[in-house]
Amino acid sequence: MNKIKLRALSLSVLVSSAFLCYSQSPEQPNKALQKLETDLEGGQYEISYYNTACYFAIAGKPSLAFRYLAQAIDNGFSQLDVMEQDTDLQSLHQDPRWAAMQKNVQQNLTRKQKMDKLFFNQKSFWESGAIETPYSQNISDNEKIAGLSKFWSEAKYNFVNFDLVSRLNFDSLYLSYLPKVRQTKSTLEYYLVLEQFAAVLSDGHTNVNMPRELVDSVYARPLLRTRLIEDKVLIVGVYDPLLSQKGISVGQEVIMVNGLPVKDYAARYVIPYQSSSTPQDRMVRAYDYALLGGSLNKPIKLQLRNASNKISEHIIQRVKPEERSKKLRTPTFLFRMLPGNIAYVALNTFGNDSTYIEFKARFEEISKAKAIIFDVRNNGGGNTSPGWNILSCLIDTSASVHTSYTREYRPTYRAWNNNQDVHVYQDDLFPNKKLLYTKPVVVLTSARTFSAAEDFAAAFKTMNRGLIIGEATGGSSGQPLGFRMPGNGTARICTKRDMLGNGDDFVGRGIQPDKVVAPTINDIRKGVDTELQAAIREVMK
Repeated sequence: MNKIKLRALSLSVLVSSAFLCYSQSPEQPNKALQKLETDLEGGQYEISYYNTACYFAIAGKPSLAFRYLAQAIDNGFSQLDVMEQDTDLQSLHQDPRWAAMQKNVQQNLTRKQKMDKLFFNQKSFWESGAIETPYSQNISDNEKIAGLSKFWSEAKYNFVNFDLVSRLNFDSLYLSYLPKVRQTKSTLEYYLVLEQFAAVLSDGHTNVNMPRELVDSVYARPLLRTRLIEDKVLIVGVYDPLLSQKGISVGQEVIMVNGLPVKDYAARYVIPYQSSSTPQDRMVRAYDYALLGGSLNKPIKLQLRNASNKISEHIIQRVKPEERSKKLRTPTFLFRMLPGNIAYVALNTFGNDSTYIEFKARFEEISKAKAIIFDVRNNGGGNTSPGWNILSCLIDTSASVHTSYTREYRPTYRAWNNNQDVHVYQDDLFPNKKLLYTKPVVVLTSARTFSAAEDFAAAFKTMNRGLIIGEATGGSSGQPLGFRMPGNGTARICTKRDMLGNGDDFVGRGIQPDKVVAPTINDIRKGVDTELQAAIREVMK
């Protein structure tokens, strides 16, 4: 998942300082604020120490400019030519402190050049391409061991959530899997073993993906959706008229899959391969996403029971993943006015900026509602920016909404037996200057609310802007590090721990709703949206 860039200082501090500069020097052109507004417009949060130094230099505040420039240099800023040619910093050139800054940046540049020479360059050092071998039906034992070792080593040095699997001896796990990968008879078998290995880390952003040549052998599924409701597996969506003609309908219970009781089937063939962060995340992956997955060339046999306890059996063909995605695709953004002048806004993905763009385009109409219900129950994430941009329209003062950290590995510290440290980030949300909604807001969540959608829910909860209604979220966010594997597969490792603004964890737990509401079997069969009805009752109070 691609996450929003994390800033190194509080936006509220930056903004108040910039306004202070202007208020004390009203004769100055308001260039500092203009530049600040340009970066903030639309909810951009990519503020750096270097840019902050530019703001203060333009505003005629050299001491503050040098302070932030020094912080940029302490953080490794090494672009000497950029700094020397940047007209924003021109007012600093005659200050005696400028020469010291040039010297320090030159030292950073020299250090960087030495490191690049030592490691050739960072990208080719970490991803040399030697392990990225092409697909074959059965890659060599050496490739299999190299792939397992690659994943183990990347996790060993980069995985940020080892505290959530504190009883795991990762080296012992690695040793136990060496004979397992050697014993596989095909690349498909090998990748299934790697999926099991990754799943032990219990993280939804840490997993292994099959080579594209095997996609149709593993990820093909029928044009149905299933879900675990009140401990029963129900059909919640039918997307093929031919299946409807066979009598398959929403609300039927799945009893057997390929001759096994559905939960036995899931326990044997599905759950062991799911990388998941929480029990609710695991159930979503097992029963919503992967239950009916398998080979395109192998139909799946289902035994179903309807509300009248009538049992029927069906042999159903799977379809290609891209065909299924096209048939089941939902709009990224949905808006409609509900009775009582309530705006219902479904944000179904943050995979691109379209959700925020559409929200902004419909804002005038939405803003007339007496309340907004945001629905992120089916949002699997993407990028944090669109969701936070929407939230910026709900506040009139800045708010600290997000904390995170990543591991800071220093080899010499380890040699000295010093504890490994972490680098902590704090993120603020700044109000949108043009769009503001101050009336009641509710957010609907489920265990399918995941990743960047959880960042949205976490920020909303931290803002204390309204109630979250529904079920606990998936409990997985963070910045994954992706890399290629032997046989044309890929993998990723979670490198960043996201938290609420006050530092409370939700990774490994899920964001807990203020009001727990879950659908029942009868609700599904009657077509009742349980959580939405609860939200409507709440805003109508």
